[in-house]
Amino acid sequence: MGLRSDRPARLPAVIQGGMGVAISGWRLARAVARLGQLGVVSGTALETVHARRLGDGDPGGHLRRAYAAFPEPTLAERVLGRWFLPGGRASGQPYRDVPMFLLQSPQALRELTVLANFAEVHLAKIGHDGPIGINYLEKIQLPTPDALYGAMLGGVDYVFMGAGIPAALPRLLDKLALGDEVSYRIEVAGASGGESHAVRFRPPDVVGRRLGLARPGFVAVVSSSTLASFLAKDPATRPDGFVVEHHSAGGHNAPPRGPATSDERGQPLYGERDEVDLGKIAALGLPFWLAGGCASPEGLVRARASGAAGIQVGTAFALCLESGLSPDLRERVLASSRSGETEVLTDGRASPSGYPFKVLQLGGTLSDPAVYSARRRRCDVGLLRTPYLRPDGGIGYRCPSEPVGAYLRKGGSRAETAGRICLCNALLSTAGLGQQRAAGPEPPVVTMGDDLDRLVRVLGEHGAWSAADVVAYLLGDQGGAQAPIAVPAPQLSAASGLSKEVVGR
Repeated sequence: MGLRSDRPARLPAVIQGGMGVAISGWRLARAVARLGQLGVVSGTALETVHARRLGDGDPGGHLRRAYAAFPEPTLAERVLGRWFLPGGRASGQPYRDVPMFLLQSPQALRELTVLANFAEVHLAKIGHDGPIGINYLEKIQLPTPDALYGAMLGGVDYVFMGAGIPAALPRLLDKLALGDEVSYRIEVAGASGGESHAVRFRPPDVVGRRLGLARPGFVAVVSSSTLASFLAKDPATRPDGFVVEHHSAGGHNAPPRGPATSDERGQPLYGERDEVDLGKIAALGLPFWLAGGCASPEGLVRARASGAAGIQVGTAFALCLESGLSPDLRERVLASSRSGETEVLTDGRASPSGYPFKVLQLGGTLSDPAVYSARRRRCDVGLLRTPYLRPDGGIGYRCPSEPVGAYLRKGGSRAETAGRICLCNALLSTAGLGQQRAAGPEPPVVTMGDDLDRLVRVLGEHGAWSAADVVAYLLGDQGGAQAPIAVPAPQLSAASGLSKEVVGR
């Protein structure tokens, strides 16, 4: 994976999913990578995650130690000056709001984004030589170039992206590795086919100079052989591998193919057309992993028998001790499962992205109708806002989870607002970083895969479990016996003779 190299690398049997907001943090990714598998950090909302941890006084000093390794010390100093509160905020005090992304975002936000992505990867890579990846959503476009560059400065080995068609990522990674200016096309609702809108990023604006960086491998997250074939057919869009995700996986799922139908509880109905033809995936000649419903030794064997290199696993890692899931929520999820009270619904309305989203039904969270109806709508994180063309020709931003009146004034429809959850605020709360409001903290939402109860029975028989327990369970006695698969490993970009040394502007 990555740019061509003579150095062989072994494909991991297990990829730990890059989950939620801060659920897959550096601690979890590092624990998995130290075991020889692929640890992945979630890149979603890292700028807000770091701003809030700095607002809590940076417990343990981990972020400050990582920032000290950033190649442009004055940038790190500016970020700390804006966001770090020695001793942390007072009890009940709200976190300071992070500005929302725009087509032309404030420089301070871009610096925070680059530094946060750098630091998360840097911390995940300390103390071992295992691979580290980072996961992004194509649906969240505005931060992408800044976030990617920060992760690459941190030495990320692989980039994962789903929730859309990530056709632009290979070229974007190529150019960032060379230190070139990039232009990343942004979808704007209401814009004509001839109009083009983009986020532009110049690496020297962040680090003061042009650097040559290792180009990470790119893994596209897909749910159909059609999308995989489309991406693979052109060298400009071809990834280095795929994660093939089944709709039983937690988090966002691909919508069903064909006419939209749902059951009596509003869950989208999937059919035969939604089962991926793995033979067609294998025929593309790129490594792939299966995700959703395959987190078991038997699932790994079946995946390899289909031609896959292995499996990607989320739920089992989301509940392990190294996960960023709030400890209180973890205990409540485990207790609910052990008592036979869990239910995971595929909610077709919850996510403002428009994608179905797995929601665990759990009291005190936004799956509880009383909690949902009591929450006052607001949009102050804004990652899932959609840029749209205003009548005056300017660009506005709207989200169906924002206050209904505001969404209607921006040209949105009332029907689009029904049942929506503010995932930005809720998922931050799930990781223990919820904003403090006058009425109390933002309520969380919990997402898990359909195999939650089985995994709790297997892994939680004697209480809590670690990432090492998950890997040992998945590999069983056969995992280490598989022959290595030689693939290209990431290397330094050499197209212009660049190295890790500074080359001028």
